[in-house]
Amino acid sequence: MRLLRATGRTLAVAESLTGGLVAAEITAVSGASRAFRGSVTAYATDLKHRVLGVDAALLERNGAVDAEVAAQMAEGVRRILGADWGLATTGVAGPEPQDGKAVGTVFVAVAGPAAPVRPGSDPADLPGGGLSGRGAERTLALRLNGGREEIRKESVRSALALLREELIRNARAQDTEQNGGT
Repeated sequence: MRLLRATGRTLAVAESLTGGLVAAEITAVSGASRAFRGSVTAYATDLKHRVLGVDAALLERNGAVDAEVAAQMAEGVRRILGADWGLATTGVAGPEPQDGKAVGTVFVAVAGPAAPVRPGSDPADLPGGGLSGRGAERTLALRLNGGREEIRKESVRSALALLREELIRNARAQDTEQNGGT
């Protein structure tokens, strides 16, 4: 949360297998309200489409436990809650497999603002057309061991670690951009 507050950026979270644990971890930090916009727990597959805008054909073809589903969840929550960054979790905590995916199969994703526009460049040439629309994103595939509780807890830790990495990477890229690309 410190990195988000320091840069004046905001975060929204979309959760499936973690069922609100990521949001709970974030809101346990004093001052989180300055950067945390909110969360959507889309546990049911149809809500991933209806609320978060995940492509229905993708869900039909691949099921809810999929890297692209996680990416679309992160982008969807970022968009609907008006945040700079979106973070998402989807996976199988068990005890049974889901959609042909083994217990412990987890995808976490982060979606952030598009790359900054350089003076004299055309924003339409950038992903998402510049600073609006779909921005930069990264998805991490995990194969976790343990019981349901351990898988859910490790999914939370992994999601927050991915967010931290991307915030640091984004801050470095902005520093480089502001310093003339050096």
